[in-house]
Amino acid sequence: MAGQNAAPLLKVEGLKQYFRVSKSYTVKAVDNVSFEIYPGETYGLVGESGSGKSTIGRRIRQLYAPAAGTTTSDGQDISGKLNHSQNNTLRTQMQMIFQDPMASLNPRKKVEDIIGEGLDIHHMYKTREERREKVEKILAKVGLAPEHAEHQFSGGQRQRVGIARALIMNPKLIIADECISALDVSIQAQVVNLMKDIQQETGTAYLFIAHDLSMVKYISDRIGVLHLGHLLETGTTEEIFEHPIHPYTRSLLSAIPLPNP
Repeated sequence: MAGQNAAPLLKVEGLKQYFRVSKSYTVKAVDNVSFEIYPGETYGLVGESGSGKSTIGRRIRQLYAPAAGTTTSDGQDISGKLNHSQNNTLRTQMQMIFQDPMASLNPRKKVEDIIGEGLDIHHMYKTREERREKVEKILAKVGLAPEHAEHQFSGGQRQRVGIARALIMNPKLIIADECISALDVSIQAQVVNLMKDIQQETGTAYLFIAHDLSMVKYISDRIGVLHLGHLLETGTTEEIFEHPIHPYTRSLLSAIPLPNP
């Protein structure tokens, strides 16, 4: 974890995201949320389903139209409409790993082309051989052999492909949106350990969105607790788990199943 005396890699201030359902009803999915992520650290965002976790991740990555609030990435304001150059910078420096690897991977494309698509768009290679080498190198990093590119994949392997697709752009921040919730428990541990190893090697920061408190505790340096679109509490992992302040945080922690009740 990088020291917090460094400048924040991502700074979110007063973030709001509302969805108008009808003339008389608007869903306040995220309401006045603020937090910071520092270089090389993992910030865990936890809360029950429907609390607004994924909305925050998608809003930061501008998959939703900008609403209210300020988002700064590496000192650059990315809150409003971005020009072509700013958009390209954001696409390379900030990547997402989605919850369902089957839905986020194109079944008509080979794995090599799925992972290499970002390289194609941003012209990050000179020859096809260099492109192939980059793809094979990133496949090896996530525990897949080059020959796997022609195979049918299990859920855990698909998520590794999703991680490889994000990593190949060498981003400063990866938003992992419930990236382990659709996997078996044993595979979850493999994927989280893989992400920790990659972080130690590359220095990439994570916004780790999940509702599994045990996994969040294992991977996160700091944690934010979200409920009904509001950030109720934030602090280091030790502070949240050992000295929770908000009653909702205490209720979440009390719901963690004990291995030997």
